[in-house]
Amino acid sequence: MPFSLYLLAVAVFAMGTSEFMLAGLLPDIASDFGVTVGTAGMLTPAFAVGMIVGAPPVAALARNRPRRSSLLGFVLVFAAAHAVGAVTTSFTVLFATRMVAALANAGFLAVALTAAATLVPAGKKGRALAVLLSGTTLATIAGVPGRSLLGTVFGRRAAFWAVAALCLPAALGIPGGGISAKRVKGEGTGGPALRAELALLTSPRLLLAMLLGALVNAATFASFTFLAPVVTDTAGLGKLWIPVVLALFGAGSFAGVTVAGRLSDQRPGPVVAVGGPLLLIGWPVPAVLADKPAALCVLVFVQGAMSFALGSTLITRVLYEAAEAPTMNGSYATAALNAGAAIGPLVAAATLTTRAGVLGPLWASGLMVAAALLIAFAVRTTAAAGGSAEVLQ
Repeated sequence: MPFSLYLLAVAVFAMGTSEFMLAGLLPDIASDFGVTVGTAGMLTPAFAVGMIVGAPPVAALARNRPRRSSLLGFVLVFAAAHAVGAVTTSFTVLFATRMVAALANAGFLAVALTAAATLVPAGKKGRALAVLLSGTTLATIAGVPGRSLLGTVFGRRAAFWAVAALCLPAALGIPGGGISAKRVKGEGTGGPALRAELALLTSPRLLLAMLLGALVNAATFASFTFLAPVVTDTAGLGKLWIPVVLALFGAGSFAGVTVAGRLSDQRPGPVVAVGGPLLLIGWPVPAVLADKPAALCVLVFVQGAMSFALGSTLITRVLYEAAEAPTMNGSYATAALNAGAAIGPLVAAATLTTRAGVLGPLWASGLMVAAALLIAFAVRTTAAAGGSAEVLQ
């Protein structure tokens, strides 16, 4: 893999730390701003909504600009948003900074995904995506637990300042990191027009890949966002155990995305066929065994692996299905990824007021994976009956 991919992963690490770190800071944020945990949890879908809405238009605006300058600008805006978030005393302002940071993250990830797809041979997009997502998974292993611990000991402001500071070395590495300033095919006047690339969004195969990826990611974020109350309330562990459990989820996700990255290009079908049912069974199990700390820790690792293995495979299919949109396919993958990140916590927050309580998100995750598998099965059956090609071949 090109070295420039690993430099992009460093920036993804910083941004992933921000996107995921609220899972360990929700109780403190709720207390600091005088809102409920459910309301504080809306900061996660707010971030995701900003990425969904922002990814296509920001990518369209950046398609005729050199990639290096675009990536650098997005990182600097992201850092500034976190600096404001660190000093504000208003939940409304904090909410707004999450939206701004999301737009910057959306633009960065859309351009980075497009760049990654052009830096590797056509049959290795999954491997390239795995390198980029390793930045996110490492964020859940080290960045998120570290910021959670920092927030627990020194307050949530310290965690926001840490993310802003982490963006600086990432920004310094981008201009000299070998990311070509040359436009890829499709940028400028040498490739398909923007209208042609946007028209690809009417493709049933692309829409199916985006829908399945969004549902699996929704299940992941539904439980991950509200994992802290499960650790402290149901498992009965202290607050300092929250970063430990989050790190276990991150370690599993790193393992899952690494293995899936070697399979998702040529064998996506088996990954879904094996990983899907295991993920479906896996989400309700921690809901039943959450009061047993040892079992919870093991299951969190396993679910992290299954979630990211299946989710990254489906997002890779988005890049393949949108190959004829060379400057916009990264934004489609970003939108699909974060549609789930927005929907999942919203569904999960609604379950907190039910009899399931803090375990509601775990049950909700299982239902969303079940929906994805039912859709995939129905489409596969229809495709087989009609003799048409499948998305997950």
